Amino acid sequence: MQYQYTTIGFLGLGLIGGSIARTIRRIHPETVILGYDENKESLELAAAEGVLDKTFDHIDPEFGSCDIIYLCAPVEINISFLPVLKEIISEDCIISDVGSVKEPVQKAVDACGLQENFIGGHPMVGSEKSGYANSNDHLLENAYYFITPSGNTRFSLTAGFQAYTTGLGALVVALAPSEHDFITAAISHVPHIIACELVHLVRRNDNGMLRQLAAGGFKDITRIASSSPIMWEQICTNNSGNIKSLLRDMIADLTEVINELEENHGDYVNEYFREAGEYRSSVPDNSQGLFDKIHKIYVDIPDEPGTLATAASQLAFNNINIKNIGIVHNREFEEGVMEIMLYDEESCEKAAQILESRNYIVHRR
Repeated sequence: MQYQYTTIGFLGLGLIGGSIARTIRRIHPETVILGYDENKESLELAAAEGVLDKTFDHIDPEFGSCDIIYLCAPVEINISFLPVLKEIISEDCIISDVGSVKEPVQKAVDACGLQENFIGGHPMVGSEKSGYANSNDHLLENAYYFITPSGNTRFSLTAGFQAYTTGLGALVVALAPSEHDFITAAISHVPHIIACELVHLVRRNDNGMLRQLAAGGFKDITRIASSSPIMWEQICTNNSGNIKSLLRDMIADLTEVINELEENHGDYVNEYFREAGEYRSSVPDNSQGLFDKIHKIYVDIPDEPGTLATAASQLAFNNINIKNIGIVHNREFEEGVMEIMLYDEESCEKAAQILESRNYIVHRR
């Protein structure tokens, strides 16, 4: 069954909110889209581009006409919206957030009495860049989109929201809020902290040479450390239980590594790297050595028959040898729908120039 919603609201219009709004405008051009954000420039740009029909500098009662309201601000700000929304939404309105922490929001929803209408959401997309200006209408395509309905969410609303989100091109995965928060702590939150710590480790020991030499693999492995400090403050404080537990596990593991190194146990080290390598190779992505320089570009393409083959043909016609090509599903740390792996930096730059000359949007790694 295809679900249609006539009016949709956005509270917050950054990278994620802006991309969802753009996608809705492209796929459902008749939808009335309302937007609120403290950043007036984002609202003005979205209105000028025809993405928003109406803009507001506060949560106006007109948001009560919405079929779906997306909460796209930081966690604590989203929570502050709930009492206001409770007074104005209709019985069948869906409220959904887009953040990477779910349990604190769900608890606030329950306390506010909105549990029947709330469906937590988390599209696994994004990059170091933020803001509406960096959003696009293909960011959701073939990307995992977690939804976390509670046991009290009305089934009909969940079914409708899941179908609608799938219709936007996303791959919907339903999880319990607690399960979601543990998963994202392991595959997103802790890796961000580790990336930051690696940068701090090098920074603290930099005698003037490390910064100069720390390119290539080091920049690849620590790239996510450039993410928004404000956003990560909120994520870490609101998912601290899972993050602390996993970091303690890591500290215990590293202590064991130190002890084994002190005993000069080469077999342990061998097994340590072997197991890690085997597991990493099983992850659905192009497996690379952790410190190898990866030559990739990411390209925004619509999810239409032949578009991937057309782009690849353009490169083949210009004698660009492609090492691997595929669609990126988990784009939390990557930009672009299509991932193209090449053999060297020169090929990357040439491929990017060729595709850009044909009006493709290319993101360089």
